[in-house]
Amino acid sequence: MTSFEVTALVRAKLEATRALVLDVDGVMTTGVITIDDHGNELKAFHVHDGYGIQALMQRGIRVAIMSGRKSDAVERRAQELNITDVHQGLKDKSVALAEFARSHGLNYLEIAHIGDDIPDLVLFEHVGLAVAVANAVPKIKESADLVLTRSGGDGAIREFSDLLLSIQQT
Repeated sequence: MTSFEVTALVRAKLEATRALVLDVDGVMTTGVITIDDHGNELKAFHVHDGYGIQALMQRGIRVAIMSGRKSDAVERRAQELNITDVHQGLKDKSVALAEFARSHGLNYLEIAHIGDDIPDLVLFEHVGLAVAVANAVPKIKESADLVLTRSGGDGAIREFSDLLLSIQQT
């Protein structure tokens, strides 16, 4: 489990969660962007996070990816994990959030978002549960309902999925 305390309010928000929206750079990855000599962008994803995502989906939690950047590596990783809600190159993530909620019959209060940087604030303002990775910028940590102990790209998503599933099992 985790080494932080879950307040009654956060517990209630976890119990209500039916969907998870993930940022990519700094959440699914460490935030490092590697470009090879041929201009190919490389990203590293943590296998534990992938297992956590699949565990959520097996329990009926819908998972979406929303990123301001566009990357073929993200498309491939999403396909491997069977994530069909992939929104990249977003100027305004709130538009994609509204479409995601509408298309799946979700209330914003049923959606959690894991973020790490200022572009995630717009989603934090809308979702029911705002979650920051351990290495998020200070403004994100201050705005979050929950700050994870793991960093982006280093098992933070798995930490959240384990927490969510343990709360929803009780």
